[in-house]
Amino acid sequence: MNIYVGNLARETSEDEVRSLFESHGKIDTVNLIKDRYTGDSRGFAFVEMPDKAEAQAAISAVDGTEVGGRALIVNEARPRKSGGGGGRRF
Repeated sequence: MNIYVGNLARETSEDEVRSLFESHGKIDTVNLIKDRYTGDSRGFAFVEMPDKAEAQAAISAVDGTEVGGRALIVNEARPRKSGGGGGRRF
């Protein structure tokens, strides 16, 4: 199950995100989203956990947890809605 973790402080590392979830079960990946130009964190990450029950427990436990002075927003990641994308309209 893919988990969205939002409202991260800019200084938060992938290792810190991993440490929040590893006590709740196996983690496949942690992907901290960074700005492609500056390399700075964009304030959110995705955590992939293979077991749905463990992932749900982790979401319940970590949602609202304060890290770096900010309350985390944690929920099941939803696929991006396809946008009509780009171009100018006349």
